[in-house]
Amino acid sequence: MPGTNLTREEARQRAAVVSDASYDVALDLTLEGERFGSVTTLTFAAQPGASTFVDLVDGELTSVTLNGRELDLSAYADSRIAIDGLEAQNELVVTGTCLYSHSGEGLHRFVDPTDDRVYLYTQFEVPDARRVFATFEQPDLKAQFTFHVTAPAHWKVVSNSPTPEPITLDGGSAVWHFEPTKTMSTYITALVAGEYHEVRDSYAGAYDEIPLGVFCRQSLVPFLDADDIFGITKQGFEFFEGAFQMGYPFGKYDQLFVPEYNMGAMENAGAVTFRDEMIFRSRQTVSAYEQRANTILHEMAHMWFGDLVTMKWWDDLWLNESFAEFAAHHSSVKATRFTDAWTGFTNSRKNWAYRQDQLPTTHPIAADNYDLHAVEANFDGITYAKGASALKQLVAWVGEDDFFAGLRAYFTKHAYGNTELQDLLVELSEASGRELDSWAAEWLQTSGVNTLRADFDVDDEGRFTRFDVVQTATEEYPTLRRHRIAIGLYDRGDDGRLVRTERIETDVRDERTTITELVDQRRPDLILLNDDDLTYAKIRLDEGSFETLLAGIATFADSLPRALCWGSAWDMTRDAELPSARFVDLVLAGVGTESDLTAVSSLLRQGHSAINLFTSDENRPALARHWEQGVAELLSSAEAGSDHQLAFARALASAATSADLLRQVLGGSVEGLELDADLRWTYIRGLARLGDADEAEIDAELARDDTNQGRENAAGARARRPDAEAKAEAWRKVVEDASTPNETRRQIAEGFQVPGQAELLEPYVDRYLKMADTVIDEMGVWIGQNALIHLFPLANPSQDALAKVDAWLESTQAPAAARRYVLEGRDDLRRALAARAVN
Repeated sequence: MPGTNLTREEARQRAAVVSDASYDVALDLTLEGERFGSVTTLTFAAQPGASTFVDLVDGELTSVTLNGRELDLSAYADSRIAIDGLEAQNELVVTGTCLYSHSGEGLHRFVDPTDDRVYLYTQFEVPDARRVFATFEQPDLKAQFTFHVTAPAHWKVVSNSPTPEPITLDGGSAVWHFEPTKTMSTYITALVAGEYHEVRDSYAGAYDEIPLGVFCRQSLVPFLDADDIFGITKQGFEFFEGAFQMGYPFGKYDQLFVPEYNMGAMENAGAVTFRDEMIFRSRQTVSAYEQRANTILHEMAHMWFGDLVTMKWWDDLWLNESFAEFAAHHSSVKATRFTDAWTGFTNSRKNWAYRQDQLPTTHPIAADNYDLHAVEANFDGITYAKGASALKQLVAWVGEDDFFAGLRAYFTKHAYGNTELQDLLVELSEASGRELDSWAAEWLQTSGVNTLRADFDVDDEGRFTRFDVVQTATEEYPTLRRHRIAIGLYDRGDDGRLVRTERIETDVRDERTTITELVDQRRPDLILLNDDDLTYAKIRLDEGSFETLLAGIATFADSLPRALCWGSAWDMTRDAELPSARFVDLVLAGVGTESDLTAVSSLLRQGHSAINLFTSDENRPALARHWEQGVAELLSSAEAGSDHQLAFARALASAATSADLLRQVLGGSVEGLELDADLRWTYIRGLARLGDADEAEIDAELARDDTNQGRENAAGARARRPDAEAKAEAWRKVVEDASTPNETRRQIAEGFQVPGQAELLEPYVDRYLKMADTVIDEMGVWIGQNALIHLFPLANPSQDALAKVDAWLESTQAPAAARRYVLEGRDDLRRALAARAVN
């Protein structure tokens, strides 16, 4: 039985039968209880006499009518409505109710505990429009959609088309009749409704004026910085309309910040949704604003690449996301105040890709998404960050001007249609004169990451007599790729800073590439391969360069080469090539003056992980105390009120080995540190982890901050307590209780596995593996994913846990997605044990 799955072949067969669809959808949001009214009128052309199916999940139907013929309700089974005897032109009417979601899929309903106001929003990617109305749920069956929404008259109601004036009905309700949308796929349609606060603006550029809206919950209005959001939005439109030489295609542009959101954001055409943690209620470092700007620009890029021109099937999901990831960072640098955005990418997103690509579940950038279950598992670091790195490499390969010329031709030719990768390559090849099929084969259709090393000889005067770049690959994924790279030579100046004195850009291919331009040049203090981060590859420094790095990583004059060196050091730590203690010392020596706040946050997390995951039981207590002392010293020496001070304060809550330091900070001992609600919760969680904050203190903190965020934080704090009853309740709420709110579930799951609680958590190894067999089938993909990733027994690595996981993997009949997440956790566990053995 297919259930909620859909295969690529089924989609191909259905697309051969039906075409020219249009939808008229009436939704009634005024019903009592957990369901809402849904009436879909779907008109479409078809092959006469053919049969197919329409998708609908969790519907309770009262009637199904095809071309005036009432169908038996038994035609609806297993999330599909079977329809046969089709005519050349057809009208299908499906009437019934659908189920509100509390897991972020379909139409999510949320009641804000702060003021009891109601908020709804849709999330349809990958296949969840079918939870709200009857659909042909596949991206290549594009259509126009006309929505009619009945809701309480005082609500805001937003969809893809401009919001019309509502028509008042009896009983305090109203109906909004939206105009038909532009032609689009089902997954980017949207409905957001509820008691939202709204701010309006507009952008007047080279094309039509674009009405702009920003929406959030009423309880977040005091924290809404709409001017900054609008400012980034306008800068984005100016950049993209100029770069693409094409006006924004969907009329108006609303950005809606919604609660309990699964993802970061979603590119619904003209009605983009974001997780409302991006409305910052507490002090943040600049990296949070940079990330928010990046997310805004990412979703905006999708308006052209993804919404206007859409993949034919989910095999090209990577192209949607990789392009938006690339375009967001590129436009941040070109058009906003975040001119070092590529440094942040290197310090964070690219490390995500490198980790994902070294797991046993790695896959090509262009993954084989043979069904929807495969798609849902492939929203990962390869799809986003490795793909964006490949596109950055492609831009270096063909040239920026030719790359954007090819994009403009692509958008013009395929507007409102569907494409495959080859359609894009044709336009890029035409614009650049480059043959790209072989590039696509080696970069997009293979797995794994290459490693680049410098191999050279020097004479008695310290000049290179030979310089080669050596490229290696793993035995499992042996592809050696062509790389366009820069090689940077760095020397210490008179002021002690590491400054680039020479840059050579060259092509590397095969196992060994000789760089003749460097022969006779003096060997510098540090040689940096892949300078400017043009390609996607692990880099290893030669011994002399590495010693320079260890002695003075903080002395780099520029942030991007420093980011590349940070990444190399962390990768060596994960590969058990650099002792965890040396990595911790490196972080403590350089993080205090690191200018990129994304790097600061990443490095503090990595230092914490190096101790807890990659350090032996014998050495860990001393290294943990060294880390605690180092972070405390960084906090005390940081400028009062600075971003660094806030970052170090957050890190200390995790680094502390006893409660005394945390109590002092929470008591106001750090000058200039604002103890706002979120930072207080960070410290309450730290105290709970140490067993020093009991239920009464957590309840008292919740009384200070009885908001949705406060309840989520309280739940996460309780889960961290070294208490058997607390762990049992946390497990129940994550794994067994379907009513646990979305974000609350994530906070609890993230707080469950705590280093140092090995004895308390040991019984949950077996419970985890038993749960892994069934959780996705019983609780759905998003809840199952949360449980499988965050509850995996990694925090206290043991050979016994590894053996049990291996036995489970050999015998389980669990769904492929569950096996994937367990296999990834298993690899992290194996890697941690290997590093501990040498540390």
